Amino acid sequence: MGKFADALRAGRFAVTSEVGPPKGVDIKAMLEDVELLRGKVDAINVTDQQSSVMRVGSLAVCRLLQERGIEPILQITCRDRNRIALQSDLLSASVLGIENVLCLTGDYVTLGDHPNAKPVFDLDSVTLLQAATRLQSGKDMAGKDLQGAPEFFLGAVVTPGANPIEPQIIKMEKKVKAGAQFFQTQAVYDPAEFEKFIKRIEHLRVPVLMGIVLLKSAGMARFMNKNVAGVHVPDDLIAEMDVAAEDRPRKSIEIAARLINQMKGLCQGVHIMAIGWEKRVPAVLEAAGLLTRV
Repeated sequence: MGKFADALRAGRFAVTSEVGPPKGVDIKAMLEDVELLRGKVDAINVTDQQSSVMRVGSLAVCRLLQERGIEPILQITCRDRNRIALQSDLLSASVLGIENVLCLTGDYVTLGDHPNAKPVFDLDSVTLLQAATRLQSGKDMAGKDLQGAPEFFLGAVVTPGANPIEPQIIKMEKKVKAGAQFFQTQAVYDPAEFEKFIKRIEHLRVPVLMGIVLLKSAGMARFMNKNVAGVHVPDDLIAEMDVAAEDRPRKSIEIAARLINQMKGLCQGVHIMAIGWEKRVPAVLEAAGLLTRV
């Protein structure tokens, strides 16, 4: 297993971030963002057609990171591929040396730039985890033997701010049973609520990385409150962003670092989603005292 899995298994607070492949073949800017994170994070998620927008594939970008000595986390969604293609991509990832896999159901196609595309959803996040676990046992979903079995470090996602929270916990339990070995969460901004969630899932004994989306403005925070299920940015944080309108990056970094320090005692790591502000991630880690990875 890679350094990311080793960090979590050793009980060290892990740090992950993410990059989105471009819509087109010019990958220069994306690789520049990746280089800024070298040595500062344990692994980098590569999103899979995020928000149902057609982009360069996650598997190809993960391989580019691997070649550069940067550990990737392959995001793989069920929206665009049936079980044959999903299992094939998992085997392909293993052949390319990619072990970290985050299994997702995926956004619906109507959210993206090809709203007339035909969605697949042959599997969902739970059955995808089951498929990956079965591949590791040397068999495919049809029960056929493999010529060599892959080895993965499987992850999944959870939304701590969902209301009601019970369905999330039930599905989280199913994901653990299906083979999930770590979780990255949807963005959290309320330490008290996050603590309540963590207490509800203590019985699962699985590493959880709290998610943080860097706030670019008060308007962005209000938009997420209105449109992103399970995400709530408290009014006091929105007010801080309003007051800091002339220096929003500085305030965003300050807020993210503060939240990380308030919640890091509750979980096993942090996943920073910069969404275009990848260049700010090192400053967040420095402010949170997490810049040096060992």
